[in-house]
Amino acid sequence: MKALVETASRKTERAFLIGVELKSRSAWDVRDSLDELAELASTAGAAVIGDGTQKLESLHPGTYIGGGKAAEFALYCKEQAVDTVIFDDELSGAQGRNLEKIFDCKLIDRTALILEIFAQRARTREGKLQVELAQLEYIRPRLTRYWTHLSRQRGSTGSIGGEGESQLESDRRKTSERILKIKEELDLVRKQRATQRSGRQRHQWPLASIVGYTNAGKSTLLNSLTGADALAEDKLFATLDPTTRRLRLPTNQNVLLSDTVGFIRKLPHGLVEAFKATLEEVVEAELLVHVVDASHPHADQQIQAVNQVLGEIGAADKPTLMVFNKVDREAGAAMAERLAAQFTKSVCISAKTGAGFPELMAELGVMLRPIRDFVALEVPHDAPQVIARLHAVGQVVDRDYSGERARFRVRLPPHLRSEFLQFIVAEAA
Repeated sequence: MKALVETASRKTERAFLIGVELKSRSAWDVRDSLDELAELASTAGAAVIGDGTQKLESLHPGTYIGGGKAAEFALYCKEQAVDTVIFDDELSGAQGRNLEKIFDCKLIDRTALILEIFAQRARTREGKLQVELAQLEYIRPRLTRYWTHLSRQRGSTGSIGGEGESQLESDRRKTSERILKIKEELDLVRKQRATQRSGRQRHQWPLASIVGYTNAGKSTLLNSLTGADALAEDKLFATLDPTTRRLRLPTNQNVLLSDTVGFIRKLPHGLVEAFKATLEEVVEAELLVHVVDASHPHADQQIQAVNQVLGEIGAADKPTLMVFNKVDREAGAAMAERLAAQFTKSVCISAKTGAGFPELMAELGVMLRPIRDFVALEVPHDAPQVIARLHAVGQVVDRDYSGERARFRVRLPPHLRSEFLQFIVAEAA
């Protein structure tokens, strides 16, 4: 697939968007989907010069839209010097071939556009492998679109040995071999992540994964809470590679907070499959922090889209804290309150200003609270290192420094009880 953005010295591609209004989809739903497609195109670097829709009973098997409407749009695109036509749904190989003949310009669908953005944004070796895998899985059944001649390779001795395999057959074989190689490399990534998780488990630190619709403010929240430097931009899919940072809660416990790739409606299934190595952080998490852009007019639909993807990866039943973000915006405050009333576990915040953070941290402390021993201790005043350690790893509920020994009531992680065993005098009430 060619990039939408060529180079800085060449002009920005002009894009025209096409969607279909089926009986099962309302007009506003199609409009919202096309608006999102325009955001995706802009994120990829294209200039959207217009869009068009057609009402249909069902998608045309050969051309997605009707042949007459396709010819009408093709004429408009030629008059407007359109470089790229983008369809709002995934096209079959046959539909793509037929439409390219009609439009006579570059033509991609929503899936190819999302893959292009992911390819532009991937930074780590793992991210690049996952994007390449998704691209190859997408291209493999459509290889005939990329060849106008399917000549056969002849044997090295001329007429002896038959015609050999066609260029298409050769490309399919090479594509399949590359897919197999990438999957092997991603298996190694999964093993490395399993080793990292084992290391975390030795610290007894719970993991919370931030999930949500793309551009909901997940990276901004991670940065604000932990001081991380994850890229946070007002763009779709600003970050792809996961970032995990330690967060200390008011209960004096450490938790790991992980930012994951954003979800979107019509997220290609192949992309979900390719990113399973990354999304395992979501599956393994003790808690999901579902960040919602409360200022978005269709926040309800975005919540449903995220829940659908969580179901695909087997994380639908995870304990979830709903976090309604962007209450600093006028449109977000009222919507956040309405949405929060629908969920038992929810908070309203602004990741940008920090509003609502005390409530968020308190709720995280409650939902991630591990089983702890509530004990009473007496520590000599000449053992300040023990007192300091107690404050560092335990939740000190009560303290009294009068008398010959300092007295504490503390919630301690069970695996650290033995460290303070000589100072424990009773189980606290």
